[in-house]
Amino acid sequence: MIVQQGEGMAGVTGLTFLALCLPFLGALIAPVFVRRLGHNAAWFLALLPAFAFLHFCSFLPEIAAGQTIRGGFDWVPSLGLRFSWLLDGLSLTFALLVTGIGTLIVLYAGGYLKGHADLGRFFSFIFLFMGSMLGLVVADSFLTLFVFWELTSITSFLLIGFDHRREASRRAALQALVVTGGGGLLLLAGLLLIWQITGLGSMSELLGSGDVLRASPFYLTALILVLGGAFTKSAQFPFHFWLPNAMEAPTPVSAYLHSATMVKAGVYLLMRLNPVMGDTAAWQTILPVFGAATLLVGTLLAIRQTDLKLKLAYTTVSSLGLLVLLTGFGTDYAVEAVVLYLVAHSLFKGALFMVAGIVDHETGTRDITRLGGLRSAMPLTFAAALTAAISMGGLPPAFGFIAKEEIYAALAQAWPWAVVLTIVAVAGNALMFAIAFAVALKPFVGPLVDTPRHPHEAPPLLWLGPVLLALLGLAAALLSGAWHVYVTSPMASAVAGKELHISASPIPHVGLPLALSLATVLAGILVYWQLDRARFVMSVILRHLGPGPDRGFDGLISGLVRLSHAVSRILQPGRLEIYVTVTFLCLAAMLLVPLVVYGELPAMPARPNLQWHEATIFLIAVIGLASVVLARDRLTAIVSLGIQGFAVAVIFLLFGAPDLSFTQFMVETLSVVILAMVMTRLRLSSADRRPPLKMFAHALLAIGCGAGFSLLLLKATQAPFDLTLTAFFDRYSKLIAHGDNVVNVIIVDFRGTDTLGEIAVVAMTGLAILALIRIRAGGERKLAANDPDREEKADVENRMEAERS
Repeated sequence: MIVQQGEGMAGVTGLTFLALCLPFLGALIAPVFVRRLGHNAAWFLALLPAFAFLHFCSFLPEIAAGQTIRGGFDWVPSLGLRFSWLLDGLSLTFALLVTGIGTLIVLYAGGYLKGHADLGRFFSFIFLFMGSMLGLVVADSFLTLFVFWELTSITSFLLIGFDHRREASRRAALQALVVTGGGGLLLLAGLLLIWQITGLGSMSELLGSGDVLRASPFYLTALILVLGGAFTKSAQFPFHFWLPNAMEAPTPVSAYLHSATMVKAGVYLLMRLNPVMGDTAAWQTILPVFGAATLLVGTLLAIRQTDLKLKLAYTTVSSLGLLVLLTGFGTDYAVEAVVLYLVAHSLFKGALFMVAGIVDHETGTRDITRLGGLRSAMPLTFAAALTAAISMGGLPPAFGFIAKEEIYAALAQAWPWAVVLTIVAVAGNALMFAIAFAVALKPFVGPLVDTPRHPHEAPPLLWLGPVLLALLGLAAALLSGAWHVYVTSPMASAVAGKELHISASPIPHVGLPLALSLATVLAGILVYWQLDRARFVMSVILRHLGPGPDRGFDGLISGLVRLSHAVSRILQPGRLEIYVTVTFLCLAAMLLVPLVVYGELPAMPARPNLQWHEATIFLIAVIGLASVVLARDRLTAIVSLGIQGFAVAVIFLLFGAPDLSFTQFMVETLSVVILAMVMTRLRLSSADRRPPLKMFAHALLAIGCGAGFSLLLLKATQAPFDLTLTAFFDRYSKLIAHGDNVVNVIIVDFRGTDTLGEIAVVAMTGLAILALIRIRAGGERKLAANDPDREEKADVENRMEAERS
């Protein structure tokens, strides 16, 4: 059932719109609050996403009852464009993750960046990022979706490059923007193609279109374009390299980016489109293949790392691969598994990233080989880390255990492809188990290691977030019945496009999934026990493999820069003569080629019956043209060009256009005067000396342009004259513009913007001429000032001037 906000629900619509706008309001007011309250402003700023979170929580009963809530406002009704939102189980869960975890991130950032000079700017960026992601996940219209999709790329660029004084931060930000922005262009093409195929411009309409998209011959093209956007956003292999590099951002950004925001956007898009693009051979092949590759690559690269944030970052890559794999697998169990794992991952990954930030903040290092024995100094942080690691490792009674059991229940099938994917999932989960407990145990157990700072427990602003997320992951498992009713079952139903009911619980069920879970745990313990050796082996393997996609990105950007320089040297050589020649060559081609190719050449006109004075004026124009061509110096050519222009003005006068004639007289007079002044002041060579071959080429070009215009005008005048515009201007010039002179009304009112543009062009031309003259004069003064004989030359010039007088 669909509930349309706005039909008797104006208050709810306004509150929903306010909830969507609150992050952007926070971006505006954050610097003011920080200036007044310092880092304690986080307590007040966190109320904004908290209010949005509570508002979206109010929809849980309706969504659980199977309702879908839509709302929005018309933007451009004539084009069918709306700012609209769609709330169902999928979008509501994402909205709750974005605002709920966002509230904790705001608090965490206040403690982590306490005393930072740019804390206000950081809060503005994080709120913009939050608002962009929130708008993306609730967007209904394709236009709204794409706008917020690109906003997430732009705001993540600002956050990743927050410490813009460091080259590594700038490179990581640019890399993320290029990869995700390029994918965004692919997504735009995909959405436009879907719009063209189905004639539908909103997700709610598309989800009700059935097999229209799958039955189209352009389905595969649309799928590849959509996957290009989703894979780049969610860091699927081989586009995974930008995500670990994004760890150059402050830890609050990393925690938010990896748990609830941008990297989940691609997965969200695949889940959203699963009902209309899934259940095809291409979908069920491409997604599992790339997802499996990403899962293995991410976990293997994570083993090599010693930095806590990088280890977690690579496991995020692998988790995203697992989510894509499950989304493409195509069974109901797989849909339930991907929903459970996405929620579990958001909770434990946000907590672990915050723990890594606390360890770095309180000890001065994130290197796992330089940490140990922090349990006694940081007991609360250790408890949060261990609870989150239990969920990430898939141990009961955490929510991650329920998700892992459901993953194995979905993949453990008898057919070969499912067996391969099951083996990949077990291997990836085992490695993630080892990494999770490496992050949660290595820094805290064993003897205390000396660190750059004396370790102690973090302040409440820092530990509040990881503690709450870790406890929520535990509570979600213990209260799984209610959690499934209000969160995961509606979300799974939205992803599957049909009603699903999840019943998984933390109580293990004897069978193949439990056996695979035990195998995962045993393999994970083995890797954890031999972690140093595994890290060494991976380093050796990667060293022999050579440069990866990250280095390839640098080569690509370097090649693009070199290519752009080469193209610029060809297209922009810095010679005005070439620019003008190419311009007139294109003009001649545009005029002549269509007339010749399409057989539109005009019929030869009859011999004109000219009076003697008319023929005289035409003869003067031809003589002026000959004078321009044969002139020996530039000034003669300018004056001859003016004679030709005056002759044309007289022709206008003779044929009943006195206003146009008057304009032509003024333009020609000013042109001659200005050009003569410029030529004399710039002191160019007196004559234009060109080789005969170049003169011949330029003559052909001039004849081509002239012939093209002449033929086009003849063709136009031979067509039947349409009086529609004439009648319109006659009828409305007096009525609308209150002017009797129709020509003046057209120029000033109906074409006022065009006239303004022409005036602006003339003004800019005058300014350019003035600048040239002043630059020339300034250069001459500078040369004269540097001339050692300037006084003697001045005396000679003065005597010569006196003699002339």
